[in-house]
Amino acid sequence: MSAVEALPTPTVLSPEQVAAYHRDGYLLVERLIDAALLDRLHAKVEEFLERSRGAARSDDVFDLAPGHSAQSPRLRRLKTPDEQDPLFWEVASGVLADVAADLIGAAEGGGLTFHHSKLNFKWSESNPQANAVRWHQDIQFYPHTNYSPLTIGLYLNDVGPTDGPLTVLPGSHDGPLYDQYDAAGNWTGCLSDADAATLDESRAVTLCGPAGSITVHNCRTVHSSPPATTAHGRPLLLNAYAAADAFPYTVNPSVSRHDRQLLRGRPARWARHDPRPCLLPPDWSGGYSSIFAAQSGEEKKGGGASMM
Repeated sequence: MSAVEALPTPTVLSPEQVAAYHRDGYLLVERLIDAALLDRLHAKVEEFLERSRGAARSDDVFDLAPGHSAQSPRLRRLKTPDEQDPLFWEVASGVLADVAADLIGAAEGGGLTFHHSKLNFKWSESNPQANAVRWHQDIQFYPHTNYSPLTIGLYLNDVGPTDGPLTVLPGSHDGPLYDQYDAAGNWTGCLSDADAATLDESRAVTLCGPAGSITVHNCRTVHSSPPATTAHGRPLLLNAYAAADAFPYTVNPSVSRHDRQLLRGRPARWARHDPRPCLLPPDWSGGYSSIFAAQSGEEKKGGGASMM
């Protein structure tokens, strides 16, 4: 990969916001994306929802929720949107990459690379509890040599308490890394009931915000989202990034042609290794669907493996 010119610090966020992210392991920035770009994204989302009417089962593009039909499409996830349409890559490699560079430190001379993207939905009509996401951490899904990876979520619609907003535990990125297998050795993609019971949920912060807002959370931050009880599907565009000196040591199960593309700063000459160990995920070569499928137990019923 060729070098990319480093950026001044910060380019989008304030020094206070950068400090808050490193202290708390998360950030909420309201109305970062303007209405014109949101309108373009809404139109593109509708295109893919319309296309999903023709899908009878989940595949390499669509992860379908139970109850999906041509008459009532219930797309649970659009996989690798960065590869599905240039608009999604424009957003991932543009302002959102600037935010990631501010937080990961690419502006100081290190590099920023792209890891993966996904577009998640939450449909409430049939079973609201089915679209809840239990407490979990991300890095066990895609271990790296250090814990720089982060995920930026973009709220395409206004998100309030009934829309299944991201919920985080401040400071948990500096706490333990949890086992996300069950007692029988099955991957669940979430904390066990016993581990979840040790969390101080009174400290949890629910990240609501108007359309165009972004959430950011570190790969070690313990987070969840409650069930959505509104009918609009709550589309959430997610993009994950890593420092260029963070190298994955398992295969990216959600790989696109942009995998590890250098977006800001310089390519790494040395790998940086965090001394803290990291749990390994299952062998994803048998296929994957989504965290919704893993946490609901669909994988145990023959649905394949799952990617966060």
